[in-house]
Amino acid sequence: MLRSLPRRLPRLSACVALGAVVALTACSAQGGQEIDDAAPTTAATDVAVGSEGGADAAGAAAPDGLPVAADPEVPDGRDNGAACPYLDSEWVARTNGQKVTGQGIDERSTTPACVFWSYGEDPQLQVSVRHMASPEEATAVVDRAAPIEKTNPAEEIDGWSGGRTGGELVEAPWGALYAVTKGPTAVVVFSDQAQSVKAEAVAREVIANLGL
Repeated sequence: MLRSLPRRLPRLSACVALGAVVALTACSAQGGQEIDDAAPTTAATDVAVGSEGGADAAGAAAPDGLPVAADPEVPDGRDNGAACPYLDSEWVARTNGQKVTGQGIDERSTTPACVFWSYGEDPQLQVSVRHMASPEEATAVVDRAAPIEKTNPAEEIDGWSGGRTGGELVEAPWGALYAVTKGPTAVVVFSDQAQSVKAEAVAREVIANLGL
């Protein structure tokens, strides 16, 4: 079932946003149902990115042409080595709490997807920015990543809405997710950490740096 537009749906529980500048702390409720006690600090990044390439004459990003179910595919994985154009690796290390030992991008999208690794085999962070043909398709991207029945509402970023959760409700190898949409654009963040405030912090940084 897709979330209706506008995407502000009641659920049994919700995370409480306290503003754009607070500590990156959270707690997990029993049974894997996460309850964040604070919204994240959005740390300054060393990289400033303006309007993304591939825009049409009106300034809107062109649809990436990928299906709703497309996941990031990074050639050569952690050895890809290409830097994310909108997230600095040192900022990612501070925010997600792990050293970045490898990174790469999937350039099939209008805005490349970025994947970061630490010492483990699985990625520590995955970020997708999807430009779809319609708001309904962008909503479908978010609903696939953050099913309504398994997530809490994410409405902390002005103008954006979607779902968030952390802990046992997230499919391995991930520990938390934050997925939001505005118009035909969707931003989906998966972190291997159990606190969705960290995924939220990344989503905030992506939206700010890309001027979405």
